[in-house]
Amino acid sequence: MTGTTKPAGAEPVIETTAGEIFLRRLAANRVEYLFANGGTDFAPVIEGYAHAQITGFAVPAPVLVPHETAALGMAHGYYLATGRPQAVMVHTNVGLANCVMGVLNAASDQVPMIVASGITPATETGPLGHRNSPINWGQNMRDQTAMVREPVKWDATLAHPEQMAGLVDRAMAIATSSPRGPVYLGLPRETLCGVTPYRETPPRNAPATAAPHPEAVAQAAKLLGGAENPLIVAFRVGARDGGFDKLTAFAERHAIPVVEFWPSQPSIAGTSPMHAGFDPAEDLAAADVVLVLDSIVPWLPHRHGLAEHAKVIQAGPDPHQLEAPLRGFAADVALVGESAAVIDALDAAMPRRDIAARFETISARNGRRRAALDARAADSGPPLSAAHVSRAIARLVGSEGCVVSELGAKPEHMPELRAGQYFQNAISGGLGWGLPAALGVQLADRDRLVVATVGDGSYMFANPVACHQIAEAHGLPILTIVFNNGIWGAVRGSTLGIYPSGHAARANVMPITSLEPLPDFCKIAEASRGWAARAETAEALEAALAEAARVIREERRQALIEVKVARHA
Repeated sequence: MTGTTKPAGAEPVIETTAGEIFLRRLAANRVEYLFANGGTDFAPVIEGYAHAQITGFAVPAPVLVPHETAALGMAHGYYLATGRPQAVMVHTNVGLANCVMGVLNAASDQVPMIVASGITPATETGPLGHRNSPINWGQNMRDQTAMVREPVKWDATLAHPEQMAGLVDRAMAIATSSPRGPVYLGLPRETLCGVTPYRETPPRNAPATAAPHPEAVAQAAKLLGGAENPLIVAFRVGARDGGFDKLTAFAERHAIPVVEFWPSQPSIAGTSPMHAGFDPAEDLAAADVVLVLDSIVPWLPHRHGLAEHAKVIQAGPDPHQLEAPLRGFAADVALVGESAAVIDALDAAMPRRDIAARFETISARNGRRRAALDARAADSGPPLSAAHVSRAIARLVGSEGCVVSELGAKPEHMPELRAGQYFQNAISGGLGWGLPAALGVQLADRDRLVVATVGDGSYMFANPVACHQIAEAHGLPILTIVFNNGIWGAVRGSTLGIYPSGHAARANVMPITSLEPLPDFCKIAEASRGWAARAETAEALEAALAEAARVIREERRQALIEVKVARHA
């Protein structure tokens, strides 16, 4: 690696490896972290990091992650907390295989990131980086990229060192264009070792942001403005571009109830009089116009009835949700655009009318619904309910902390949490996401109280030994709360839904659902010097939450609380 000439008014041209250019270009695209699970193809990248330590050029901070699932989850969580996409690099096909579930989750949640993996050398002798280990033959594939080609937005394989800068710039532009999502780069080791001229220049590959067409906006505004019983179904308006506050204000200004069905993050204030809960059944049956905001599943056709005369407006960066090959929801009007932009456009075009009576009716009904939820959460058991534990966690995080939930805390019992304070697993359902995503959120703000609430099965899926090691190694003192009910609740619920009076429903122990005997979750956290406790009563839970917060705040150690909850909470 040697410096060469510097043209007038430009950065100097250097001769360096494609591996080093990869790091330089990530930094040029404002990638702050490279979540890495190292492999034998990493040598040029490691050499580039070592060179950066000597000369001081900008590179993303390396975060060593001892399992690929955790690497993807951390990048996912970091983006949710900041809106800034990061990068992941793993070993060849075997490392990429462990990434697939995380890529599916990122695609489902429209989370942009650059996922890169090595590709086993093609040459057996000769070029620097050629095969030199038996695994280089064992990991050779005809089409390694095929493992992730369906969920990613775009993929490319580095063929020549000279391509590296342009590929990274293009990867970031595509990942952050509407609809956002992960992209993949395949990096053969010999090509990473290749040396080429390079000059630092700003990226010139701007992302494209979708905006709604004026004619479609006018049509949708006319329908919504003239509706007697309009309804909004939201999924992930959330923290993007102020969408949370915009939707809350829009719904209240026009007296339109908002249902959040299986949300991945809050779209409207839970305390708003227009928040109509998390089940669309009642409102959907009465609605004459429905606005669906960026939701792949706005309701369940077999359970929720849409009135025959009702008009449906599908809106979002991809209103037809092309990620789902089979999706039969109506779209009388399609609005292409980021949710916040759609809300702004509709608000400007909506006619103003007297909706005071409708507002009062909706507000009163939603007030009764919230009172019923509060009553459920107030029941302290025993056994503890998920509702009661969720309310206790909401009080703990207050107005500043964050909850990352994977089959743990319930959003309906945490109405005070606002945009950026609650993230739920993607609808793709790849388990093991919650714990590493919380680590990514904590990395984004080390002083914030971040709580990962996970089911016992989700906790085991997360490779918790690796996650607790990451928390200790990188100084990320999250609080993990394991909701222990001893079963695969989703599997049990699905079976009962299909066979409500079947043999499995009458069995003492439903086959393939029990997690007994469970491991000692506390000892797993304690193996990485974490603080841990169990709670089975409301009093024990309050005491454990208070002590966990103290340990995190004063000792800067991670903490875990195992909470015994009712199986049907």
